[in-house]
Amino acid sequence: MSTLDSSSLSVESQPLHVPPLPELAEVLQNGLKKNYAEAGVEVVDCPDLQDWGLAASGLCGSTRLLDIGGVPYLMPTVKREKLYEMRDYPTLTDMKGGLVIGAGAGPWPYINRNAEMMPNLYVKEDKSVVQRTRITRTRDEDGLYETLELPEDESRNALLGNIFLSEGKPGRVIRVHCKTRTGEENLVSCMRRILLNHYGERTVGLGGVFRVVQGKLKVHVMPDFSPCPINSDEEVNKWLKFYEVGSPFTVLSTFISRDPGLDLRVEHSHGWGEDGAGGHYHYDTTPGEVEYIGYYALAEHIYRVDRPLATHAFGRD
Repeated sequence: MSTLDSSSLSVESQPLHVPPLPELAEVLQNGLKKNYAEAGVEVVDCPDLQDWGLAASGLCGSTRLLDIGGVPYLMPTVKREKLYEMRDYPTLTDMKGGLVIGAGAGPWPYINRNAEMMPNLYVKEDKSVVQRTRITRTRDEDGLYETLELPEDESRNALLGNIFLSEGKPGRVIRVHCKTRTGEENLVSCMRRILLNHYGERTVGLGGVFRVVQGKLKVHVMPDFSPCPINSDEEVNKWLKFYEVGSPFTVLSTFISRDPGLDLRVEHSHGWGEDGAGGHYHYDTTPGEVEYIGYYALAEHIYRVDRPLATHAFGRD
């Protein structure tokens, strides 16, 4: 099935507040210490994240967040025609090329069913790609799941995507290191709330990657599209398949402190691990032993593409 013509999609954008990195690190560290027994945030040179499986070495250069499509295209009933071409994501966000990472729904025509996706590709100016994207799908026959690497010629994203884009260059980023969770929030929700409380109406967005280096966590994997309409969070949770996975587990992550009127999904993180593990990150299940290490960059702009006209608030956890 062909993708939608990217030039026909609606595009809205807004600049984001970009605080100095040392200030951001201090704000996050002070807040994270209330949720973890050990928490440190510092400004560092971005390491070569190809060692973590990313399609480019860094997170810096022309940074932006992209929210394309949305949960209303998945439920109550699926809009299968909402199929996007990720090679066009730099163009849609006023770039010539760049690193595309984040969380979204997999290209259903590729396996003829729904799947979680970890977008992870570097798009060159000629639209050729370095492809590191994975999808995680359930199996009806045994209730288990598997994670697959997509081939270079499969770069479609169905229904929804929450993406961080950059030139993929080295540069200064923040490094987050947390151990032993003492609070109730997961890592991403905690950081987002910290920024919302501190910056208020000044909208701050980040994207990057973190790794669960110790401990276990809860993930979900979407099964195939529901034959019945889904109309509430309760029905969403009955439809999803939940699993506990071990470490190491690498997660591509985007979040924005608040929705500045664009009907955004304010946080979304998908990852993969060993032995076929993968899916949507919820929270760690072993707070006494969990350890996180992550690298994030500030986004300079937020782009909202193909915003659903009929919207709702469920299914965004």
